[in-house]
Amino acid sequence: MMRVGLTGGIGSGKSSVSRLLAERGAVVVDADLLARDVVAAGTTGLAEIVVEFGPDMLTESGELDRTAMGERVFGDDRARARLEQIIHPRVRARAAEIESASPPDAIVVHDIPLLVETGQADRFDAVIVVDAPVDVQLQRLTGTRGMGEEEARSRISAQTTRERRLAVADHVIENAGTLDDLRAAVDAVWAQLTDRVSASGDEAGRF
Repeated sequence: MMRVGLTGGIGSGKSSVSRLLAERGAVVVDADLLARDVVAAGTTGLAEIVVEFGPDMLTESGELDRTAMGERVFGDDRARARLEQIIHPRVRARAAEIESASPPDAIVVHDIPLLVETGQADRFDAVIVVDAPVDVQLQRLTGTRGMGEEEARSRISAQTTRERRLAVADHVIENAGTLDDLRAAVDAVWAQLTDRVSASGDEAGRF
């Protein structure tokens, strides 16, 4: 099994790369989706959030009010750290369950937006960074997601820098062109990953 970390800044197109890798046969573990699951209504994660931040973090139906939660922790490093202490261990435990259920020769891609910020690069056999210039990120956030420019810039600056992400990358997928360009870049990286898995299998077979 090969364990791959996938990351990229907001608006880089990381989700598109994740989808393309899944189409090529990767087992994708999406940290964002798991982060929603572990604080769903009725979970211990949500109960701990209420204890830590108060019942105002709930909607009328008893689910996490993501807008209120986002406003509570955005720009507040201590509050965000407390939230991460609740969510991250649960996400990692669930990701480990998915990974352990995967085939022994699988390429398991962990889609983690804050891989660099949370110091997880060393946990993987390879790290893929999806990269795009800041002006492209801004265009996508304001055009596709409907953010104002000030909000978009704030969201970008709240994450780590492109330089820090690129410093941990084993593979870089540039995503400033067309979808066909992106597919070709993903194909190239996928070929390298599958070659490594095949080579590892050949080595194991000699013993």
